[in-house]
Formats: sequence, C-alpha cells, structure tokens
Amino acid sequence: MSRRPGDQRPGVAVTGRRAGTFCLLLSVLLAAQATRVQYFQAKGYDNNPANQRKAIERYGQPRGPILVGGRPVTGSTPTGGRYAYKRSYPDGALYAAVTGFSSQIYGNTQLEGTEDALLSGTDGRLAGWALWDAISRQQNPGGQVYTTIDPAAQQAAMNGLGGQKGAVAAIEPATGRILALASTPSYDPGSFAGSATADQEAWTRLQADSDQPMLNRALRQTYPPGSTFKVVTAAAALANGVVTDIHAPTTAPSPYVLPGTTTTLVNDSSACDTPNMDLDTAMTLSCNSVLGYLGVQTGLDRTAATAQAFGFNDARLDTPVRAARSNFDTAMNQSQLALSSIGQFDTAATPLVMAMVAAGIANNGTVMYPQLVDKLAKSDGSTVQLMHPQSYKQAVSPAVAGQVQQLMTDVVQNGTGSNAAIPGAQVGGKTGTAQHGVDNSGIPYAWFISWARPAGSTRVPPVAVAVVIADSAATDVTGGGLAAPIARSVMQAVLGGS
Repeated sequence: MSRRPGDQRPGVAVTGRRAGTFCLLLSVLLAAQATRVQYFQAKGYDNNPANQRKAIERYGQPRGPILVGGRPVTGSTPTGGRYAYKRSYPDGALYAAVTGFSSQIYGNTQLEGTEDALLSGTDGRLAGWALWDAISRQQNPGGQVYTTIDPAAQQAAMNGLGGQKGAVAAIEPATGRILALASTPSYDPGSFAGSATADQEAWTRLQADSDQPMLNRALRQTYPPGSTFKVVTAAAALANGVVTDIHAPTTAPSPYVLPGTTTTLVNDSSACDTPNMDLDTAMTLSCNSVLGYLGVQTGLDRTAATAQAFGFNDARLDTPVRAARSNFDTAMNQSQLALSSIGQFDTAATPLVMAMVAAGIANNGTVMYPQLVDKLAKSDGSTVQLMHPQSYKQAVSPAVAGQVQQLMTDVVQNGTGSNAAIPGAQVGGKTGTAQHGVDNSGIPYAWFISWARPAGSTRVPPVAVAVVIADSAATDVTGGGLAAPIARSVMQAVLGGS
C-alpha cells in the first residue's frame, strides 16, 4: 500500500513525542535546579567564604559613621584595591572601647558589630523603596550611629587613666546615657581594618600583647569591687530596717569574728575598732567589720536582691553592646556573706555595673538601663530609630537613696574620698581597695565610685562615675589615692558643660 505525501511512519511519530517529552523533562529539571540554587541554597552560596561578591559589595562604598558629640569618630579610606574602602579611626585609641573595630579580615565588635547592618547599608530600614531596591540590587548608603558619649568626659577619662591598666564608666543617672567608656591600655582599631599584610601583622601583635589592649575592661572584665560594694550593703541594710538612722549606734561588735570561724574581720584603720559604731562613721572610715556584720544581719536573700536590683547577676545587660555578668553569689554561708558584703569573696563587678550603683543612688533609687546610643539615622540625617530612657529597676526607695547619698557625701567631705572633692559642687563617693591573688599577693585593685552635682542643686546629679585601676606602678595603691582623682576629672568635665 502506498503512503500519501505528508504521512509519517508510526515509529517517527513516537520518537518525536519522546524527544518532546524528554526536552520538557529537561526544562522542568533545569527550572527545579535553578530554583534550588537561587532560592533554597542562595543563603549558603551567599555566605560561602569562597564567594567574594558580598565582601566586594560591602566594601565597595564608605561605611556609615559613628558619632560622638555630633562629630564622626570613624571614617572610610579608599584603598585602590579589590575592597574599595576600609574603616578608619581618626582619633586612634581614644574611642576604641566605644566603637570597637570593623576589619575586612577579623569582623566587627562593639557598636561596629551591633549596628553593622545600619553602618554597612544593609539594614532594611534604610531602603527608600524596598521593591525597587530588591529589583535593582542597589546598596543603600551606610547609616549613622549617634552615641551618648560626652567627648570631654571621654578625654578626661583616658587622660586620667594614662599608662595604667584600668577602666572608667560614666553614666547620666536620670537617663542611663553612658557619658564615658574608657579602657586602658587601648589600641588603634584602624591598624588592622584592611586586608593587607601590615593589617595582619598589627592584629598578631595585639593578640600577643600580654597587657591585652583589646580587652574592654569597662564592659567585659569583672573585678572584686572591694569597699565600693559597701554602698550596696548599706542600701540593703537601710531598705530592710536593719539600720534606721545612719547616725545611731549599731550593734556591730569589735572585733567582729566571722560567723562559724575563729577569724577576725580586720579593718585598715584602728579607728574602726570601736563597738556599736554608727553607719555614717563606718562608711566614712570604710570599716570592714561594721559593713560585714550588717550584711550578715540583713541576710543573704535580701542583700542579694538589692545587689541584683543594681545590675548584679544579669547575664543579658546590653548597652546595646553586652556587658559581662557581674556576680553576687546567692548561695553562701554567713562568713562568706560577710566577706561578700565588703566586696570580697566571689563578688565581682564590671565598672559599668558599679557606675549603675552610683547612678541608682544619685537618681533617688531608680536604676536606668545603661544606654550607649542616642539615635540611628540614614546617611541624610533622617531618623531611623530614636532611643528613649528606660527604667531598669527601683533598687531602693527615694528615702533610702537619700540616706545613702548623705553617707557618700560624708565619705568625700570627711573621709577616704577627699581626693574627689570639687569646689562649687556636691560630690558623693566611696573608695575601694580590693585584694586578690593567691594569699592576696596581687597588686590591689583601686576603685572609686561617685556622683556630682552643682552645690545647692536639688536636681538629680548629671553624672555618676566608676573607676578601677587594675595595675599601677604607684606606691599608694588605694581607691582614694589612684581612682578618686580620675573620677573627679571626669565629673568636672561633665559639670563644666552642664
């Protein structure tokens, strides 16, 4: 039988259908693979260390500035290399404890880390028209971070610390705004901001430095607070009715033998060896025996509760940079409680938390959340987020806070804190000299916490400060001798501008 023109043999038609089906299957598989790569595996490819596109894009434009007192303390420098810009720090080590670092190799820390998305321009809040930005893949200019730091206070803190190993934290009591955050020895974050060999060598040197210049001692290091903790102990005793009148005799014995032991809690001054000493005199002379005894009389639970209201035992204290957890044990025997009540045993605090103690007393018993950022803004200055003061806890009543303010004022006027006195101002403070090391063989930590306001003012003091000197070549290693003058200079810097 003959076939008409155009007729196909059955085998050819079947082959054509199979080829079409195969092509369709290939198209489906290709679409599925593209979907898998572009959607389900996109994040993995984006974050793959071998993928340089995101890094090139990130450093292809200037990074947004961090500002202090309205002035940028960070910048961006053209490199002429694959990464077009690297971070710069015009003030070198001055603000390292505030900004942290941003490095093309080693990442970001401190505000450079917590606000990285805004500074790098990837924060969705910076987008003008989100849909168009997504289609065009256009990167937004980096935003701006306005800090709470007072430049005069920061400079005074760094000048005061000098070559000593130590830290300063200063807070505005009514708001919690951090006015100074200093740590020494410090470092230049710009020395390793790039990716060149010199940057890597600078990083290696800093990592090998036994003085740990990259450790933020104001936020991330805890120290036994010594007698500065007596402010917390006094507040707890007053809040719980163990002491009702700071000028009335207590029942504190002399000598005071630690409960359950034969060990006497010794004092640095023989003037403290007086039975039934009143609280005001005991604070002015910094008597261990009286405050240790009062801590035991107040009891572990009530003393710990007061400590925690000031910021102790909080593992999530963010400024937004997270601070290390300050410790006050909640399980101790009475002899350990006596030692903890004078800032020894396992009690340990960051300078930030001890500044919160001073600020809480100055703010009539209300402790505010510490706040390092005032505002986040776009590159044109328009506000992205405005920070507002937030109450942390009501540590003690205004009446109790007023009594502790009087105790601290007397310490400066008549006692161990006289080096913090400022003409024309009311200053309250407390010294501390904390022993540490095996058999207390280490150089003592010298502490001072304080607050100040213009004389005659009844307003909340504009500044509270904590200073710790962790290592010094000075012969007079005491809170009054080393730390109080630094606190005074920081307070003067703030009062001078208020």
